[in-house]
Amino acid sequence: MTTAKSASTDNRSTDNSQDKTLELMRKFAEQYAKRTDTFFCSDLSVTAAVIKGLAKHKQELGCPLCPCRHYEDKKAEVKKAYWNCPCVPMREEKKCHCLLFLTPDNAFAGDTQKITTEQIEQLCNDMK
Repeated sequence: MTTAKSASTDNRSTDNSQDKTLELMRKFAEQYAKRTDTFFCSDLSVTAAVIKGLAKHKQELGCPLCPCRHYEDKKAEVKKAYWNCPCVPMREEKKCHCLLFLTPDNAFAGDTQKITTEQIEQLCNDMK
């Protein structure tokens, strides 16, 4: 019985850690959008999926590696830092491959720089 209780405690701890990381990435995305005068995608399910992917990579790799690319070796890519969010193309040219941070002239740009954790969870669940 101790094992089941211990596993349950571990799951809650992991879930809490994942929730905190998702919230961290959500806040980062909102603040970065404001700071760079960019906007989230008009389809907020894109925004939700990207933020969730960034949070997953932050949790697993210690860094929010762009979730919209394929990597042979994610740990090596983190060390290179080119695709760590905000990636070099975003920082240098305001070009976000993930469609997370869009300039107002982009056809996919929405009009918001805000998204709630509840929206992220709901939109990601709707995609399943």
